[in-house]
Amino acid sequence: MQSKTSRRTFVKGLTAGGILGGLGLWQTPIWAAPRLGETNVLSGREFDLFIGETPVNITGNARTAMTINGGIPGPQLRWREGDTVTLRVKNRLKDMTSIHWHGIILPANMDGVPGLSFHGIEPNGTYVYQFKVKQNGTYWYHSHSGFQEQVGVYGPLVIDAKEPEPFEYDRDYVVMLTDWTDEDPASLMKTLKKQSDYYNTHKRTVSDFIHDVADKGWSATVADRKMWAEMKMNPTDIADVSGATYTYLMNGHAPNSNWTGTFKPGEKLRLRFINGSAMSYFDVRIPGLKMTVVAADGQYVKPVSVDEFRIATAETFDVIVEPTQDAYTLFAQAMDRSGYARGTLAVRSGLAAPVPELDPRPLVTMADMGMAGMDHGAMAGMGDMAGMDHSKMAGMGDGPMEGMSGMDGGAMKSMNHGATQDTSGMDSMAGMDHSKMSMGGKSGMGEMQSHPATESNNPLVDMQAMTTSPRLDDPGMGLRDNGRKVLTYSDLKSTFEDPDGREPSRTIELHLTGHMEKFSWSFNGVKFSDAEPLKLKYGERVRIVLVNDTMMTHPIHLHGMWSDLEDENGQFLVRKHTIDMPPGSKRSYRVTADALGRWAYHCHLLYHMEMGMFREVRVEE
Repeated sequence: MQSKTSRRTFVKGLTAGGILGGLGLWQTPIWAAPRLGETNVLSGREFDLFIGETPVNITGNARTAMTINGGIPGPQLRWREGDTVTLRVKNRLKDMTSIHWHGIILPANMDGVPGLSFHGIEPNGTYVYQFKVKQNGTYWYHSHSGFQEQVGVYGPLVIDAKEPEPFEYDRDYVVMLTDWTDEDPASLMKTLKKQSDYYNTHKRTVSDFIHDVADKGWSATVADRKMWAEMKMNPTDIADVSGATYTYLMNGHAPNSNWTGTFKPGEKLRLRFINGSAMSYFDVRIPGLKMTVVAADGQYVKPVSVDEFRIATAETFDVIVEPTQDAYTLFAQAMDRSGYARGTLAVRSGLAAPVPELDPRPLVTMADMGMAGMDHGAMAGMGDMAGMDHSKMAGMGDGPMEGMSGMDGGAMKSMNHGATQDTSGMDSMAGMDHSKMSMGGKSGMGEMQSHPATESNNPLVDMQAMTTSPRLDDPGMGLRDNGRKVLTYSDLKSTFEDPDGREPSRTIELHLTGHMEKFSWSFNGVKFSDAEPLKLKYGERVRIVLVNDTMMTHPIHLHGMWSDLEDENGQFLVRKHTIDMPPGSKRSYRVTADALGRWAYHCHLLYHMEMGMFREVRVEE
């Protein structure tokens, strides 16, 4: 890849192109043109795809991308439920490659994960994928080899339903959101390993300190700053990689090139939102236009009207809109407010609507971390923390926490930076009575959280949750009380009952763990290279409980099987392929092990996955 450019030169390129601009000086995929769905969409049962290198100029700097059939994104594939599809994928790269069909139920050897389900596609080689399509809806596909997904190897996938759908529309558009960097992803990864907050340009400044002193007082502000310093963390750490290097794209278009989808007055539009980014969450809205959410991760949900939704990396949401004006802005701001992707819905090409300002940057608060009573300076009366032994916090069990019921639930973090907590591993909890679990609500205390022994004395674990809750009805950081109706997971309800119906025979609890400074990520404090496979018996129904022991959000994706998310009471809520895990959350879902073979299970933030938050799941007879 051509990636040798100074940071100063790159920032100048962004400035020249407008806010995270990008000059868009390359031919965008024809399928992403205003008449999407009418020409040059690849549809049918037989497909030929080639992965190669393509010159691009997205930010004003010439670069080389890896592409599928020469475009970013790759071609929109259109399948039909019930058909058997054949896809011949040719590798024109110098390195091995692969394609994973995200969220698609298929045999393990068709899943496209090198080292698990197949060897990968050799240079100049071809791999033939062939399987029956057992579902419908909006999905996507991408490379599962190294950092290829970051540099362009991805595309949208639409599966037309065999039976009539439970809603009507006149026209449909894919809206694929991605992130592009002019940097070599391997170099970006090295930067994160050296300085994990390198791309956080939103750190608080002296003016912020002065403002906080005026608002909260000197002692409270100083105590707040000291507390964060002691934890060696930053409340502006929302995203590991930001608009400092990313240009956010909509259907391959930078913000100033304004992708446009046209419509006729009176038409209903179906918008198929796909987050195909490597590392970015987006908050999506169409100012002046309500959105009715009708599907999540390709599966029908009971319609819910919203003004805005957060879409985690790898998720998809389908919405119905009924425009009444000539033009609307599709606005997808990054969760850390460091930039946005933008496009237009209009009655004809060339029209545009006002682009809103970015919302204020969010801060991670003590409430987000399960310490509401200590938020923003309430630590002032706790004395000097400089001499405090943080390792002493890790062993706080139920007893020492008595009398703290006024604390907000979530995940009180013990910032122990590798300290111990004397608890047993919880990978298998077959005899657990899930109904007795105290999951708590957004504002409840939540249950006291135990931890697997592998987190103890672990230099790769810098935080542990002390109290946890599902936070299903929480819009998330930066979206609360913003005057708009924001979608939450509690709003998502499948249009069908639990497809399996059996109670799980056992429960598996996994903790999402990491060390911010070392930029190391794992499950249960064990990175993939040191982890044993998670074994499931073919046909069994299991409950997976995830606990987020970090201050970052993680979208968790299980290949080959559905994840049936539960509500706070352990009842089936919604079927998904990717489960978003905010900081301080504990969420459970049911899985039917109905697919034999070796499957990937990982955080879908690309650099988190590469740095160890990955497990193999084996389904055996």
